[in-house]
Amino acid sequence: MPLTSLSVPQEITDEDYILTSSIYYIKADVLAKLQTLASNGKRTKLESFSAFLWKLLAKHAATDSVLPTKNSKLGIVVDGRKKLMEQENCNYFGNVLSVPFGEQRIDDLIHKPLSWVNDEVHKLLESTMTKDHFLNLIDWIETRRPIPVLSRIYGTGFNDGPAFVVSSGKSFPVTQIDFGWGSPVFGSYHLPPGSRAGYVMTMPSPVETDGAGDWIVYLHLTKGQLRFIEQEAAHVFNPVDNDYLKI
Repeated sequence: MPLTSLSVPQEITDEDYILTSSIYYIKADVLAKLQTLASNGKRTKLESFSAFLWKLLAKHAATDSVLPTKNSKLGIVVDGRKKLMEQENCNYFGNVLSVPFGEQRIDDLIHKPLSWVNDEVHKLLESTMTKDHFLNLIDWIETRRPIPVLSRIYGTGFNDGPAFVVSSGKSFPVTQIDFGWGSPVFGSYHLPPGSRAGYVMTMPSPVETDGAGDWIVYLHLTKGQLRFIEQEAAHVFNPVDNDYLKI
């Protein structure tokens, strides 16, 4: 959607609905269990994790007196560079990202099994699994220049029900970066204010442990959602601290 079609953000006064950030780590064995529980290993860890978090945030929404009657949206960032490179003589340069999203009733997300939620996550990704999807996306953006555009999920309003986007930074080579004073111990993300949609970034853990394959997860959600996650899923989300990073 064009940025010019966005409405003026509603001022938030309730602290529970103010977006803030926290960083957690998830152990490799817990991720494997989530994948088995959500899809019996048939879907990716990212899909299974997204389904688990979507269901969890729907349960939090049910504690509100208004939100249970609404829908919840989940978007996932998809990198289209590989699809474009399938073309002969491809000369595309730069990033090309799509953010497909799905919308489901909060009641369904709560009461239907996790495997059903995971299937819905997979369906929303299927629409972007072609080269034509990204070529059409580029054409659409070019026809609207110089007006900036963004994925419609980021235009979610305060009264539209909970919405969040999941992205993956697992291929970003954080540990290979060296500005002259050594490799970084830790890397994370910052999301500037503006959107009412939450944002989740998954990253490889820099910590070498017996459970190689841990994730670092950056959550930019409301204070109420983060508090609920820490209460309901403490077995999954562990706050990152110096002890874990071994510094």
